Amino acid sequence: MKKSYIKNLVSFFFEIGNLRKVLRAHQQMLLTYDLTDTIASHSFRVAWIGYFLAKELKADANKVIKMCLLHDLEESRSMDHHWVSKKYVKVFEDEIRKEQLKNLLHSKELIELSKEYQERKTLEAKIAKDADLLDELLLLKEYSWQGNKEARRWMKGPKLKSQHEKLMFTKLAKEIAKEIKRQTPSAWWADSWTPYRRQ
Repeated sequence: MKKSYIKNLVSFFFEIGNLRKVLRAHQQMLLTYDLTDTIASHSFRVAWIGYFLAKELKADANKVIKMCLLHDLEESRSMDHHWVSKKYVKVFEDEIRKEQLKNLLHSKELIELSKEYQERKTLEAKIAKDADLLDELLLLKEYSWQGNKEARRWMKGPKLKSQHEKLMFTKLAKEIAKEIKRQTPSAWWADSWTPYRRQ
């Protein structure tokens, strides 16, 4: 592998690492400040959700994971924007992604996947978007469980983010959304808790 290409790869790796420092903009509207809610942490859970949705729906899981990892990549340069600021801000996402990926060997594949995701025509693109929305709903449930009234309102209010299920494409994602609303965020460890150490 050429040294110039390794240099390009390392630059790209530094850039995607920067996504750990990009806080998600909805925090302003949720009246919260959460240093763990970054574009990187969001994309990580979105990728896992996308993987399981793809497997269950017999879609190309590899493609879905890549779309999930790509879906907010441009925000390392444009930052994140919440649903109010999007009304006033134009972000040149395609231009950013082309510049981000242009020096990588697989840039054509990644740019095509990104475009496919944006168009939402294929099952894989629809699954990746559903994964994005499910992560948002999981986060809202976590915040509302901690007492964030704004997050609770977003989940239930008629004009705000209660639109999650309406925006979802797959029946499976809608079923998962309903379970997210029913389940407590601590359910994953409830059966593992014990006051005793192993002997």
